[in-house]
Amino acid sequence: MSETNSYELYYWPTIQGRGEFIRLALEDGGATYVDVARLPEERGGGGKAIVHILRSDSELRPPLAPPILKVGTRVMSQTANILQFLAPRLGLVPEDEESRVWAHGLQLTVADFADETHDTHHPIAVSLYYEDQKVEAVRRSELYVAERMPKFLKYFERVLRQNHAGKGQFLVGTAHSYVDLSMFQILSGLGYAFPNALSALEPELPLLFALKVRVSARPRIAAYLASERRIPFNQHGLFRHYPELDRHGDQPNGISGTSKA
Repeated sequence: MSETNSYELYYWPTIQGRGEFIRLALEDGGATYVDVARLPEERGGGGKAIVHILRSDSELRPPLAPPILKVGTRVMSQTANILQFLAPRLGLVPEDEESRVWAHGLQLTVADFADETHDTHHPIAVSLYYEDQKVEAVRRSELYVAERMPKFLKYFERVLRQNHAGKGQFLVGTAHSYVDLSMFQILSGLGYAFPNALSALEPELPLLFALKVRVSARPRIAAYLASERRIPFNQHGLFRHYPELDRHGDQPNGISGTSKA
């Protein structure tokens, strides 16, 4: 594969997860890439491909976990790190250093947001089933939808509002960037996992919801979303919908004794 225009993405083949932030950038940037684990095993794909690259003793800088991007002989991991590498190559970040550092900082904040969202359904351990930590998940989610989710979303709304150069349309600079793509994914995931809580916040987030619409209408993104390459949200990924974790209007999630006075 050419190092200039071809990429190998290693991520779990049945979920969007953290790999979807990278897929969106590759799709929007018109990159030539292979979603390796989605290939048949006889062609080197499947989950075994990820296990192989994680356990390979030939890698001098072995990755801990997917998503992993391989470009020629280079192997890199961590979503924000991969996007920082890809963005200038795909025209998804401004050229000046100050803007790139700002974009990377925003993407790291997206990563924090994603982690907190994941921990609503797995607050104790990823090795346990949801049913084994359901009581703790309900308590965690009650605080998440009341405090953490609004905090993150209102922050990004403020970033849009204060980006006068972008006229409130872009999170970074004066043009579309990979951070806009990641915010689209966050909003899409929250719409699946926490539809009631997100709907309650929507009136306070007009710029973010307008951004989501614009991103979804971008030709390559629209084509991707309509294709089989876009894995549907499901109960195995980063964003999962459990009705008992979602706020119903202004009501708490139903665990007595957990609400603040």
